[in-house]
Parts: sequence; C-alpha cells; structure tokens
Amino acid sequence: MTTDNSVFLFKFGQKLEIVQGDLTEQKVDAIVNAANEHLLHGGGVAGSIVLKGGDIIQRESIDWVKNHGIVTHENPAYTSAGRLPARIIIHAVGPVWGSGNEDEKLSAAINGSLMLAERLNLNSIAFPAISTGIFGFPKERAAVIILQTIRKYFSDNPSSQIYLVRLTLFDQVTYQNFSQAFNKIFLSS
Repeated sequence: MTTDNSVFLFKFGQKLEIVQGDLTEQKVDAIVNAANEHLLHGGGVAGSIVLKGGDIIQRESIDWVKNHGIVTHENPAYTSAGRLPARIIIHAVGPVWGSGNEDEKLSAAINGSLMLAERLNLNSIAFPAISTGIFGFPKERAAVIILQTIRKYFSDNPSSQIYLVRLTLFDQVTYQNFSQAFNKIFLSS
C-alpha cells in the first residue's frame, strides 16, 4: 500500500514525492537501503529488503565489501535488487545518533546516493527515512536534513536525469514528521 500526498516539482521538471508505504514494493529504478558500513543486512530496512528480495542481495553486498572495502557515508555501494520490483539497491550508510557530525553524515549519504544514481543513469529513486530507526536519528531533524539535501542537489544539478525522488516512509509518525518538514521547506518559501 502506498498513499501519495506531498509532491513538489522542481524548476526543471524533477519531482519529489513523500508517501507512506513499503519501500520494498516501490517500482522505481533504485531503492536506497539504510545500511551499515559492512553491508550486513540483519534488521530494520536492510533486513526487510533481504527478506523480500532474496539472499542474492546479501551475497552481492559481501562481495562488494570484499572488492571495495567498507562503505562510507559519501560513497554508497550498489547491488541488484533480487526479487524486488526495483532494478538496483543503493546501500547508503547513515549515521548512528551520537557518533558525531550526524547532520553532515546524513546529508552526505543522501547526496552520495543521488550522485550514484546519476552515474548509473537511473531516472527514479526511493529513499527510506535513513538512520531514524535502529540508528536513533531524531525523525524531525532527519526530515529537514534529507529534504534540504534533495533540494540542494537539484538546485546544483538542474539538468539531472533523475526525474523522481520518492521518500517512502513506513509508519504514520515518520510520514507526519516528513510532511511537516516538507510544508515548511517547500511550500512556505
């Protein structure tokens, strides 16, 4: 189930949507996994992605780390999406709350995911509320940072081929936090 409420069109036609729904059901080129630096997908969003998409995602993730080293906030990894409707999974490392410089790390994870989608010639991408689950990042604060980072990305890259960014939020509380931040950032300015 996906309900669609908040939509913003950027100057050059790219669209930002905020929906409440299941990230693993999104029919987009890429979904973003809220990953840890070793790409061990045990719980939260990552666990759900592997459960629904299949063990191939975990195997490819292990291979990625063997070949490229641990994943940083700025430089996400990517794998196939297994049985999921998306084609690609971008594995973005969000910050653990209390680790220091959390705002900058979260912004780097969002920006890095968008840059990787661009390099992979993808047109649509869906994000969860990275770091707001087991990593403990406050939802209200994360909403503002994620939305501001997306806005800045399209401001800096007006000819981006990414035509759709969908923030796919699983629970009502997170959806409300993002909707409130969306209204302040995009509708009041």
